[in-house]
Amino acid sequence: MINFNEPTLVGKELDYIKDAVNVEHRLCGDGKYTHKCDEWIEKVTGVSKAMLTTSCTHALEIAALLCDIHEGDEVIMPSFTFCSTADAFVLRGAKIVFVDIRPDTMNIDENLIEKAITDRTKAIVPVHYAGVACEMDRIMEIASAHGLKVVEDAAQGVRASYKGKALGSIGNYGCFSFHETKNYCMGEGGAILLRDPDDVEQAEIIREKGTNRSKFFRGQIDKYTWVDKGSSYLPSELNAAYLWAQLEAADEIFNDRMEKWNLYNEYLSSSDILKDRIELPYIPEGCVHNAHMFYIKTKDLEERTNLISYLRSNGVNAVFHYVPLHSADGGLKFGRFDGEDRYTTRESERLLRLPLHYNLKKEEVGFVSDLIKSFYQNN
Repeated sequence: MINFNEPTLVGKELDYIKDAVNVEHRLCGDGKYTHKCDEWIEKVTGVSKAMLTTSCTHALEIAALLCDIHEGDEVIMPSFTFCSTADAFVLRGAKIVFVDIRPDTMNIDENLIEKAITDRTKAIVPVHYAGVACEMDRIMEIASAHGLKVVEDAAQGVRASYKGKALGSIGNYGCFSFHETKNYCMGEGGAILLRDPDDVEQAEIIREKGTNRSKFFRGQIDKYTWVDKGSSYLPSELNAAYLWAQLEAADEIFNDRMEKWNLYNEYLSSSDILKDRIELPYIPEGCVHNAHMFYIKTKDLEERTNLISYLRSNGVNAVFHYVPLHSADGGLKFGRFDGEDRYTTRESERLLRLPLHYNLKKEEVGFVSDLIKSFYQNN
């Protein structure tokens, strides 16, 4: 079976975990490896401060607290995203306002955001699908005009950029994921990125259960106490040690994934059989993606279902992605869709993700591509 995903392992992960246990004698977070990871993120993104978290979900929750979201506030986002994007704000009492996506990138349609703004709107949450940037210039322009915060859900966007700026560094807050399905992983984990230095102290308090523990460990105070609301968002040093091995090899992992992404694109785009039968990913000018995902779009849901079955019967695990949030029970309870759903549902039912990971062999990319060609040749 060619797996859709396998967690990346470059070689030093277990050595660093042993070092954390046997040499550093530290299992809880904010040790040597946590700091190395934080500094790496700050260097590659240019943000004032980056902090590892237990997940991208928790990074979004910190961002929601920093945005001062309260009961009755509204937050605008696409419906085509993972439930965590909405959950973080629902937990603070917000109403989620979904707007339609662009069919070319599967990202929020920046031209529909302003119409969805009301006097209760507090934030905009663009989601950079597949590591391809939303139109951040327009989104930031709208946010500035209406006094709104912008939280970038860049869960899939590590090492991707928009007009030379790292994803996660453009909005007020950025959120990364280091889940095992991501380009760089630590099992479960994420990071929050802070553009404004004035947000750092409050973010530290929230991340450390509402205490000023970070200042205590820096020797700035003689004891730490509970000072504000927060939760336990600090990951284990073992997770950070695993991640650090991958961030050291970030270029190697990036180049490996990009080579396989380009192979898929070359094999599938050059086929006369597939011409006008499937759609391939679109990368807008000014966007540098990170080869997080290679997907195709079929004619419709029925064709996608049949193709998934065909690939699986030939030993290939290809999968669809999000069921739009506005059609889910939680979306109906906690949100509303603004305007017409022209593309969100239709495009989500066509999208099929192909295997792409560090362990995938180049010949396997060719095998998967050939199977897709044979499916359409026989249908």
